[in-house]
Amino acid sequence: MPDAPTDAAAAPLGGPGAVRRPVLAVTGLAKEARLAEGPGVIAVGTGGNPHRLRRLLAERAEAGCRAVVSFGIAGGLDPSLAPGDVVVASGIIAEDGRSPTDAALMRAFLDRLADPHLRVVTADLAGVDAAVMAVAGKNELRGASGAAAVDMESHVAAAFAARNGLPFGAIRVVCDPAHRALPAFAAEALKPNGEPDILKVLAALARGSVGLGSLIRLARDSSAAFAALARCRARLGPGLGI
Repeated sequence: MPDAPTDAAAAPLGGPGAVRRPVLAVTGLAKEARLAEGPGVIAVGTGGNPHRLRRLLAERAEAGCRAVVSFGIAGGLDPSLAPGDVVVASGIIAEDGRSPTDAALMRAFLDRLADPHLRVVTADLAGVDAAVMAVAGKNELRGASGAAAVDMESHVAAAFAARNGLPFGAIRVVCDPAHRALPAFAAEALKPNGEPDILKVLAALARGSVGLGSLIRLARDSSAAFAALARCRARLGPGLGI
């Protein structure tokens, strides 16, 4: 079924041949990339490594897309957000300042994601190069940025879109809430392709550096987040609704 965007959503994507190019979904985890990919969408991801993501995007001879969307899960900063809540970004806050998202894309996403089974908020996202694991770190970032959630790809994707004159948007679903720390091993328990490294998880359990209770809570949060992300993807449709 072809896309049927509104005039407002289509306006920034015009130009000869624009509809023939896919939307580029920038992700961190392999599971996010698999969800994002589909008709009119190609996905890139580098296992939660923003430095590798920058190199990967810099190697593209041309942008090869008509819009860029950061798509995946995020850490909660706003204490009112629970696992599975959806943040449609109004802007991305990074060390070098704030980059607003494309207003037409944001409206198109909000229209597509109107669903009684999804809680959707519009707010800024924080983009960081190192995972924010501790509750104190989340509180500090929330106070400094005012962002609702944080991830490690949105700021890289926004910069790539700006360099190439492309509209940019972001849809991120809260996984770990603001009041919950991530287990210390979580930042390194990924393979370069974004798949979970089960051996590192088992090693962390064997060393006692993570408790079974923490893993169970993380699994529950992740399950809620990915269920909501899959629902978002289904609502967005071909081309992520663009």
